Amino acid sequence: MEAVLSSLPPRVTDVLKRFVDNCKTAFKDNLVSIVLYGSAAEGKLRATSDVNVILVLKKFELEQVDQIREELRLGRATVQLGVMFLLENEVMGASESFAVKFNDILHRHQVLHGSDPFANLRISREATIQRLRQVLFNLELRMRERYAMVSLREEQLILAVADFASPVRVCAQTLLELKGEKPENPKEALRSFAKTVQGDFTKVLEAVSHVRETRELEPGEATPVMKGLMMLVDQMQLQVRGL
Repeated sequence: MEAVLSSLPPRVTDVLKRFVDNCKTAFKDNLVSIVLYGSAAEGKLRATSDVNVILVLKKFELEQVDQIREELRLGRATVQLGVMFLLENEVMGASESFAVKFNDILHRHQVLHGSDPFANLRISREATIQRLRQVLFNLELRMRERYAMVSLREEQLILAVADFASPVRVCAQTLLELKGEKPENPKEALRSFAKTVQGDFTKVLEAVSHVRETRELEPGEATPVMKGLMMLVDQMQLQVRGL
């Protein structure tokens, strides 16, 4: 665990250490694994990044969960800690139901405690295609609604761009892998995908990276960036239909 946490900011490391210790005390033999995933597992946390953790349990016991509530609330407030509670016998079913998310987890996860619950996990191509179609359609609907709701306030639209950047990148990685490519990471996957569609998305992708780092964009930049992301999602939907 120490090697994993050494690449993270000290405040994140402190929260995760306390959380892991608290979980070990609370769940005892019921705790199978604690897994860090996403950008934190890569050591590439950004200003807009959540710290995502999966607790794999044998059973979900309310009395045990009650013992970690305060630590969880503190983690959420200080480092945007998010926890998925997953039972040991649900791993395969969850990976099939949420294939895009778990495909990303397979690529970007580190075990903080216990065994690796995903060491032998394989997600079917059929499940991945079906789920990718659903995720992309849902993303498009959410992006339309969010734009309509916040675009009068540019500072809110900037936050929307930051929120949507990660799932769009993850979808790009999943799509390219389904097509037989092996992008280095979600960021590079979106960059590679953008080169396959009509139009120049260079400035859009540069702005996306900037807003992920700083939560800031130049005045007037948020709308064209959001439009560019929506166009890329639309193009992904067209391509996944052909798989």
